[in-house]
Amino acid sequence: MTEGSLILAPLRGVTIRCFRETFAAEIAAAGFTEAVTPFITANAGVDPLKDREIGNWLIGELANGRMSGGREGLVSAAGETHRGTGLGDAAGETHRGTVLGGAAGETHRGTVLVTPQFIGKDPGALRYCLKRIKSVGYTTADLNCGCPFPMVRNKGRGSGILRTPNVLRQMMEVGCEVMGPGNFSIKARLGVDRTDELLKLMPLINEFPLRHLTIHARTAKQMYEGACDWTAGEKVVAAARVPVVLNGDLEVVLGSAAFGCVASLGCSPETGGGTGRMIGRSFVRALGARPDSRELLLRYIAASQRELSGDRPVLGRMKELLSYWKEIPYWSRRWNLLKICRSVDELRAAI
Repeated sequence: MTEGSLILAPLRGVTIRCFRETFAAEIAAAGFTEAVTPFITANAGVDPLKDREIGNWLIGELANGRMSGGREGLVSAAGETHRGTGLGDAAGETHRGTVLGGAAGETHRGTVLVTPQFIGKDPGALRYCLKRIKSVGYTTADLNCGCPFPMVRNKGRGSGILRTPNVLRQMMEVGCEVMGPGNFSIKARLGVDRTDELLKLMPLINEFPLRHLTIHARTAKQMYEGACDWTAGEKVVAAARVPVVLNGDLEVVLGSAAFGCVASLGCSPETGGGTGRMIGRSFVRALGARPDSRELLLRYIAASQRELSGDRPVLGRMKELLSYWKEIPYWSRRWNLLKICRSVDELRAAI
């Protein structure tokens, strides 16, 4: 990982495959070098290639005969060809590629790596999942050790895995073995109840040749409320012998004039440590603050309609995105109407 890397965070229901494809140009222009998928379940009997985040685009593209140039090129729904050195998604999401494509006719030079994230506690299931994604060209993977929701952590998954060091060890062993040294990462909270839990696990984590450790500087009990504890985060950074990526209310300047909304976002941690930064919510909100945000939303509606069946799932997806935009003046004036729309046509008229 390059010093100063900017990674798009996995936001379940938001930074999904369709989002990344639709806003590929904006993601590249904002300066991201990597995007992590919302988590995919690593359970026995589950094939990750059937997950919408991973497999449907590959199966669909091959079945429709729309893939061109082998692994060097992929024709998108808009008719552009996106070339790279790995597999790509239908609208320009590339794995170690050299071009990220956005709207029709737009391309942005850069390399945006897509890293699948898994959640689970079964080393055998994780092994199977990692082998499956490697078979279609993915070169990196991440383990979710930070999901704060009680229904997840109480089952020993997500942040709950921090309470079972032996399971964490087995999962890291499998990840580093299957993906190879320097290709497997983990994303964790500071702890479940206390901010020193991850720190106590650093001797274990340091045993493995991880690509990096991403630290969200809150406890699981905090969920997404309250302030990040960067004092505790600094202690983890100091103890780490692996690269560290910081996450949680970060101040990051996004892109340039090409992005359309250059802003310093959030509050900066005091620590100067860490190899990179991971942000999600700030970028999503910044999209809504752009002067062309209405056009961006219309583009996302159209892409979602091509993917989903019926108005209800499209509306659900749009309202999830708009919930991040509702404090922005243009959208706050429309939020009360937008959230009660019952059809996609109503939604289009309301925006």
